[in-house]
Amino acid sequence: MRVECHWWNGNRTPKGRRDVFIRTDGARWEVEAQIGGASGKSKVQECPSQASAVILANAWRGSNPSWLEVPQPRVPTHS
Repeated sequence: MRVECHWWNGNRTPKGRRDVFIRTDGARWEVEAQIGGASGKSKVQECPSQASAVILANAWRGSNPSWLEVPQPRVPTHS
């Protein structure tokens, strides 16, 4: 699975950090909500489509404007 989108709440403390990821393998989609950074707790929900993954990720982030999108490196495609 590759990360398509990643947001974090801008809080650098272990207890305060929140991350939301959208991942896909090209056929399946999932959203992960993570609390406390990489060593914290997380919940993963499979989604039937990209659109539903985006809806869920937006819901999990809520309306707090402090969320920041983390740019994802793009893998070059070979022709």
